[in-house]
Amino acid sequence: MEQSVSGGVALATAEDGRRPVHAVIIDDHDVVHAGVQAWCAEADPPISFVGNYLEPQEFVRQYPGASPDVDVVVFDLQIDGNKPSFDTLRALCQSGHRVVVYSHITADEIILRCLDLGAITYLAKSEGRAHLIEAIHSASANTPYMGPRMARALLNDNAAGRPQLSEREKEVLVAWFQTESKELVGRRLYIAPSTVRTHLQRARAKYAAIGRPAPTKSALLARAMEDGILSLSDLV
Repeated sequence: MEQSVSGGVALATAEDGRRPVHAVIIDDHDVVHAGVQAWCAEADPPISFVGNYLEPQEFVRQYPGASPDVDVVVFDLQIDGNKPSFDTLRALCQSGHRVVVYSHITADEIILRCLDLGAITYLAKSEGRAHLIEAIHSASANTPYMGPRMARALLNDNAAGRPQLSEREKEVLVAWFQTESKELVGRRLYIAPSTVRTHLQRARAKYAAIGRPAPTKSALLARAMEDGILSLSDLV
């Protein structure tokens, strides 16, 4: 059931001119909703929860696509004890939502699959308040946050010192450096802009996991050139 969250945080932050991060949580346990909101109540920058959902279908009915009213979706991968909802996660990401998966599952293969499906960050519920707040703030800026479990999963998946980018990730990187927008990359490669974003997020996360962060386009370009993914001749 969707429950509106009062605007106490938003009202307080309006006085200093800052817009809070607008988040929703999808989780089948009320105690998790209450705990997450309590953790985020004094976040800086502020985080305002604009909706609570016990089932993902209720959220999707209200927000079938990306909305300026929702910056970040905090999503429990397992609802009602069922198997991981990969199809739901894929649909949320493909519709343009920025998703932080928040789950008790810590298996590397589950984490990596969620990142492949488009999640910006995967956070284990055991990782605590500070990590969750940082993950929500980073996701609102469309940037992956590297929590301990996500970092370990990516490290286990990568060769030391150099990320194992897939051929598609490399192809997307080169096309992005040669164009001005993700929309143009999508047209060139016949994929959706949301898929382009997923590949770029995964590449950034892989670089961050090995201690070579690339938070900006120019930094990612420098990393790609260092690793021989492209050369100056590819840019002219």
